[in-house]
Amino acid sequence: MHCFFHLVHTHERILDETGIEVSDLEAAHYQAIKAIQELRQEGEADAVDWRGWALEVADASGKVLLSIPLDAAQH
Repeated sequence: MHCFFHLVHTHERILDETGIEVSDLEAAHYQAIKAIQELRQEGEADAVDWRGWALEVADASGKVLLSIPLDAAQH
């Protein structure tokens, strides 16, 4: 299935217009966690206030399959 990873906040959305192909929802969740880790590792990531932001995983129809808050601790 093709999934898109959007960064969303109350009044702002950063849309993923490309997306990636994943085998299932578990693979999409893994890729979402990996993307969040990469965001946090980028330069000046500590200076970014992620409170209220979430990474939404949506399918090709736009249906949100999962939403992961960026201010929550990730493992």
